[in-house]
Amino acid sequence: MQQKRAYWRKLDNAAKLFSATSNKKDTRVFRFFCVLKEEVDPELLQEALDRTVVTYPVFLSVMRKGLFWHYLEKSKLRPEVHEECKEPCSNLYVRDKKNLLFEVTYYGKRINFEVFHALTDGTGATEFLRELVKNYLFLAHQSEGLKDVALLDENVTIQDQESDSFSQYYTKVKKKKEKKPKAFQLKKPRKEVGRLQVNEAVLSVKEVLKRSRELGVSMTVFLTTVYLFAIHQEMTKQQEKHPIVLMVPVNLRKFFPSESMLNFFNWIEPGYHFGKGGGSFEEVLEHVKEYFAEELTTERVAEHMNELIALEMHPILRLAPLELKNLGIKAGARYAERDVTAIFSNMSAVKMPAEYEPFIERFGVYTSTPKMELCMCSFGDKLSLGFTSRFDTINIQRNFYRILKQQGIGVEKVEPEFPQPDVPSRLEMKVFKFVSFLCLAAAVGCVAADFNLHPKIRWTLFTAAGIGSMWLALAIGFVKRYNLMKNAMWQLIIVTVGCILWDIFTGWRGWSVDFVLPIVCMVILVSMFIITKVQKNTAREYMIYFVMAGGYGVILPLILLLAGVVRFTPICTVCVVACFLFLAALVIFKGKEFKEEMHKKFHV
Repeated sequence: MQQKRAYWRKLDNAAKLFSATSNKKDTRVFRFFCVLKEEVDPELLQEALDRTVVTYPVFLSVMRKGLFWHYLEKSKLRPEVHEECKEPCSNLYVRDKKNLLFEVTYYGKRINFEVFHALTDGTGATEFLRELVKNYLFLAHQSEGLKDVALLDENVTIQDQESDSFSQYYTKVKKKKEKKPKAFQLKKPRKEVGRLQVNEAVLSVKEVLKRSRELGVSMTVFLTTVYLFAIHQEMTKQQEKHPIVLMVPVNLRKFFPSESMLNFFNWIEPGYHFGKGGGSFEEVLEHVKEYFAEELTTERVAEHMNELIALEMHPILRLAPLELKNLGIKAGARYAERDVTAIFSNMSAVKMPAEYEPFIERFGVYTSTPKMELCMCSFGDKLSLGFTSRFDTINIQRNFYRILKQQGIGVEKVEPEFPQPDVPSRLEMKVFKFVSFLCLAAAVGCVAADFNLHPKIRWTLFTAAGIGSMWLALAIGFVKRYNLMKNAMWQLIIVTVGCILWDIFTGWRGWSVDFVLPIVCMVILVSMFIITKVQKNTAREYMIYFVMAGGYGVILPLILLLAGVVRFTPICTVCVVACFLFLAALVIFKGKEFKEEMHKKFHV
């Protein structure tokens, strides 16, 4: 029987951070990839992807914006495979544009799965890629006798996949937060235009495990220590007054049972203060080992998880408008960055059915980051390392590999193969900037002429103000170009408010409220109706914009009518009646969608 998904769902605790803080320089996108031993067939990969989203339909979601929080909404969009043509981990979440939050690309023998972190975490991405690779290899080699093997437990439902495990395991805690010292920050030359630098290497799992066991620690503890030393070798004596601190994500599914494909991770922050004496490899290793043992207990992990969720649950913060929340989250994220030097993500071992292993070379992972990040995962005996940064230096990576060699571990450096980025033309932005410059030049020219010619009527100032008004409408249209309905709503506000201000500053004749306001309200509402028909939008897609435009057309003209500001009342009265009836029709004929949309947009 076909399982039914929820039409929309709230963001999990971690996703709320990613939705608020992502931008073009920090896209919050990570890539999981698989290198095969054969060239990728795009048609077979598309068919494999179509099968995969049937198994994991929770990925077919788009990000929407409510009054208090973002949320994810089920989408009819379907992903299309294409050859890699952009910088790795490029932006996937474009505000005001309804697009899926992941994509699958290929290049040579490599299958790439990139995903916006608000949609899932490393574990969810691993499961999706495993299913995708399995489906591809089955389609490519079924004629040779390769069997289709189910990777997902048949008892796992869609409701399990989209469950919020953060909320499930949250319990109130009262704990006094300890003040953290400011961590050492890498201050290296930035790469030109901020391009992401990717540095890969492959180690032998057996060699790393052997050396780790000789030292009496886990592989993660050993490599964490190597990372700390690699960074320390780039520090000056003056910089040693600050500790080196790594952020190490922790998969909470190892502590709390969960089949969720959403984010369900936390982190610990191992570090070492080299400026306080000591600092041999063995001393740092023992310090890191003790820290991991202390922090990686169910009690400590739950404590940290509950602290973060408690902030989200605060009644005053929950009722703050989304834009205000986003400002607070961004400020908090920037403040928290001072506590961390770099990031180390261990995605653990990727396992595939034995009969599929001969076709696979290795798996790998890396992520977009404003700092420096090391990601790793293993497949068979191959441990793939992926350093990413936006710094124009590889000294820390070089130090890392050199220390490994000193520890008796061979390092096979991999030169990542990427196509020449065919980034979509930036012609739109160039044209917008050029038009903006022309508007500015024209406005400045008018003002200069006004002061030189000394006319009795300051017509050039009015001309400059008119140019400014035109530019503002153009700018809003450009920024909101991905969503015509939202664009129309913004134009409604800009045009009507702008005209009222023009009327006030030119001696108030009332034309703005007698004619412009009601006419523009009705024209925009009709325009929105036409847009929905042309784009074939569903009621859920257009509802909130109809409600906002209709409400605007009722409330503002009605207030002005009752206050006696409107002198020519017929057009304004028609506007209020028409918009009111339009809203009433929405409630009567689309009541279910109306209630659902209001619940989504105003959920706290």
